[in-house]
Amino acid sequence: MQKLSITKRILCVGLLATLGTSCVSQDQYQRAVDLAEMYQDKYHSLESELALTQGQRDSLESEVRSQEASFLEGSGMQDNYEDRISELQDQLSNLGRAPKDIERFDVDGGYVYMIQDKVLFDSGSSQIGPKGKEALLTLANKIKGESHGRIYVRGHTDSDPVKRPATLKRFPHGNIQLSAERAVSVAAILTDDAKIAGRDVVVMGFGRWDPVSGNDSKEAKRLNRRVEIFVADASDNR
Repeated sequence: MQKLSITKRILCVGLLATLGTSCVSQDQYQRAVDLAEMYQDKYHSLESELALTQGQRDSLESEVRSQEASFLEGSGMQDNYEDRISELQDQLSNLGRAPKDIERFDVDGGYVYMIQDKVLFDSGSSQIGPKGKEALLTLANKIKGESHGRIYVRGHTDSDPVKRPATLKRFPHGNIQLSAERAVSVAAILTDDAKIAGRDVVVMGFGRWDPVSGNDSKEAKRLNRRVEIFVADASDNR
């Protein structure tokens, strides 16, 4: 007789324990084998479905990334993004004081609200508290009060890696995932609560890759842990 699979063995042992006898008939044994094979078939079927679902998800993620890249290139955002970041860095350097927890900076092509992470989030979290939501609704009303183009919500972190087990469990991809989910949370309040048109809002997560300050001090890292809301001029391409 062929060696039984692990699944078959487990089910057979379970049946033996249930019967509570030292002798099992051939019919009882065969029923156990048949039951094991049935569950094994179901297991393999579910495995195949899971693999198909994961493949579809990966395909959709790839398509979204491709479309986002095409949009950035088509809108000219990619060409002048570095210039806008550099301009923001210059303004911070020449500010002569620590920036406020929420501060507006006028840059080429629009303006940026730079929001320190402590206003919106607890450490290692992407959930926005009541005070953070209130602050975002105030900003949203200001944005809606002026003509504007697209609104880019950009999440950023410092260079410290995610280490705490509980945080890693929520964000297994580390800072890049944390920054992206924080940007999504901000965008959701702008669109769902403040009723800014969803077609106007673009979400981006940069992790530690676009700092406005060096990550060589506590204060510099504080500046880098931020969400930026870049509001483009009304002439921004759609």
